[in-house]
Amino acid sequence: MTEASIARVLIDSPLPQLDRLFDYAIPENLREEARAGVRVKAPLKTLGRLVEGWIVELTDTVGYAGKLSELDSVISPFPVLAPEVWTLARAAADRAAGNAADVLRLGIPKRHARAEKSLPEPAMVSYEHSGEPLAVTYFDADSITTLFAANKRAALAAPTGVVEISPGKWVGRWAVTMAELAAQTLARGSTAILATPDFRDQEQLEAAVTALVPEDRILRLDARQSVQRRYGNFLRTHDGTPYVIIGNRSVVYAPATKLGLLVVWDDGDSLYSENLSPYIHTRDAALLRQEQQQCALVFLSHSRSTEVQRLVEVGWFGAMSPGGIRPPKVIPSANQVSQDRLAAIARIPSAAWKAARAGLDEGPVLVQVARPGYAPRLACADCAQTARCTTCAGPLAQRSASSTPSCVWCGALAVKWRCRECDGTRLRMVGSGSARTADELGRAFPGYRVIVADGDHQVTTVSSEPSLVIATRGAEPVAEGGYRAVLLLDGAGMLARESLRVSEDCLRWWSNAIALAADGAPAVVVGVGGALATALVTWRQEDFASSELADRRELRFPPAIRVATLTGKVALVAAAIEQLPVEPLDVLGPVDLPDGVVRTIIRFDYKAGPAVAEQLKALVVAATTVSRSNRKPGMPRASQPAPGLRVHLDDLEPFVDL
Repeated sequence: MTEASIARVLIDSPLPQLDRLFDYAIPENLREEARAGVRVKAPLKTLGRLVEGWIVELTDTVGYAGKLSELDSVISPFPVLAPEVWTLARAAADRAAGNAADVLRLGIPKRHARAEKSLPEPAMVSYEHSGEPLAVTYFDADSITTLFAANKRAALAAPTGVVEISPGKWVGRWAVTMAELAAQTLARGSTAILATPDFRDQEQLEAAVTALVPEDRILRLDARQSVQRRYGNFLRTHDGTPYVIIGNRSVVYAPATKLGLLVVWDDGDSLYSENLSPYIHTRDAALLRQEQQQCALVFLSHSRSTEVQRLVEVGWFGAMSPGGIRPPKVIPSANQVSQDRLAAIARIPSAAWKAARAGLDEGPVLVQVARPGYAPRLACADCAQTARCTTCAGPLAQRSASSTPSCVWCGALAVKWRCRECDGTRLRMVGSGSARTADELGRAFPGYRVIVADGDHQVTTVSSEPSLVIATRGAEPVAEGGYRAVLLLDGAGMLARESLRVSEDCLRWWSNAIALAADGAPAVVVGVGGALATALVTWRQEDFASSELADRRELRFPPAIRVATLTGKVALVAAAIEQLPVEPLDVLGPVDLPDGVVRTIIRFDYKAGPAVAEQLKALVVAATTVSRSNRKPGMPRASQPAPGLRVHLDDLEPFVDL
């Protein structure tokens, strides 16, 4: 065959046995279009149909002696699979014992023909910052220079407070730090990729970047865009022009041949965890990409995750703290209602009451609560048992003072409800959601505007006018000039959640809320003591992360070690455990689950990770092959046997009930 007459194709399929490159002959009519990276259709005899895939590489040699099947067609002439993205997807999938195609589906948007037709010509004009040399305002200039020059990895403690970047537009100082790092990268002729967990943070970051970087050098990639806009921006990343690329968890897979910087904001946020196989966390993908492309990598946060703390302690990451900003003023408070009449109406301690009263004289006051709605939980007034739905047994809640209680799970209205335990018919409210807290604070502070920000009320900014802002964790708006006081009311309730990460998560939620306060404004934390209160008062969250990591290291809990969960039939799981190559191996379980399957947890050291992942992938392939061989001709797909073994590496879900 002539040169480049063979295409090596990755099939776009979730089947683990197809997670390899297949060789196809390129017919004469496709020689010009069949380039590395384009999406194609090819025949697959094992499935008896045409399948889609990506050409990973072209070659003129093949080890197969028989006749190769030919490519059927080229779906699009645009090379959507960049070499650096393929390398990252392959490494990420191997680390998680998953499929590379599943990873690529996260990073490559769906095709949109109109976006391809309207794609502008690349500008290919170098961007150089004019005026004073670029700087990262709150950090030492020499440390930042070293970070870029040596392609270092660093954990940065984010500066607190908010700043006005343009008339009437306020953002957190953390966003300014990311924007300045990105502007430096762009001035060096390289691309910067910036990841945020949700749209609220992304909007702040976009505003900060727009103030420093030309608009035509900013690309946004996230699921909130239209298919055409997202695919169009994705295609532009391939044109060789340096960009600042902003997005959520999948933006880490954006193409960038000359990648200079990767920044992940608040990596402890659960939104960075991918819910689809192979369940790769954005943080892990960023670490792999930094190693492959030797770019600078920054994890920026107010409260450091235990995963990043481990990397700092083993010397893989450096640590930097901001300067020139006074730490927030944090006041712990006991969870005892004040004797003051108005404070008693709002059910808040006297310290919180005084802080709110003084803050409202100057501007907005933020009140963080744990849950949305009116009453997050209802109980039987007679026996105090949790009130449950008569249809599905889910817990009942109340969304507003006038609404009928309904089921949290199925949404059924609790009309003519009757307790299953004592046959009682009266309900009582347990706890306060955002709506109930807003009602009570509105009565306690008459004459002030009350704003609710939660999942049902999306508010991203508030003015500097005096007001009470009741927000659930993570939904706090940015206030012009910062909040004049911050009240964190549900500390004890948040800590009551059963999870391995509960303390770490609470510290992060509280730190992010406190960071929205104006410089010098007080933050009152109710019902929190011990090491958590100390970390907030001293504003040394890294000390708490270090202590938490030490405890997990002693107990052999992640992230001190790696874990994998194996779910399937008893015999398959037992056989898989016996074949794993690591000795000694910690095995927890099996534990019975619904539908006749069991779950076993294995724990192993990081150095054993590649061997364990490789063996688990082989076991999944073998189990899937057996499962497919048991299918009967003509059997409906829904009735066919499910895959026999499911593997999830770095899974924290089994540790929820510890």
